[in-house]
Amino acid sequence: MVAQNTAAFNAYKQNSVTTASPGELTLMLYNGCIKFLMKAKKAVGEKDIQEKNTNIQKAQAIIGELMSTLKMEEAVAEQMLALYDYMNRRLIEANINNDTAIIDEVLGLTTEFRDTWQEVIKINRMQQYSGSNMQQI
Repeated sequence: MVAQNTAAFNAYKQNSVTTASPGELTLMLYNGCIKFLMKAKKAVGEKDIQEKNTNIQKAQAIIGELMSTLKMEEAVAEQMLALYDYMNRRLIEANINNDTAIIDEVLGLTTEFRDTWQEVIKINRMQQYSGSNMQQI
């Protein structure tokens, strides 16, 4: 029964990714980064160096993905690139020094970006919804 539930959950997760819009995928990346930063912070507290390292590296991989998907022709892209680069450098420092304050700093930035992105998605959905209603009138 557990294996069946796990398989169903994995199929659901895979379907969520393959059917998500680009905006929803970005939101998933931010949420994943937050999850790994929280795990890294917990691992520092538990003095589990391997777990800390693994989760910081996962967060860095997500930041790298966010960097690679920036549309550099957009005005804000250069600023975001610089912020992502800063976050990545800070995570290197946090990993070397086992510094939860730095992890918290990057976690705060990531959460702020995620929350802003959630708002953008919500606004876009409302505009699409009101636009489709206008077409019916």
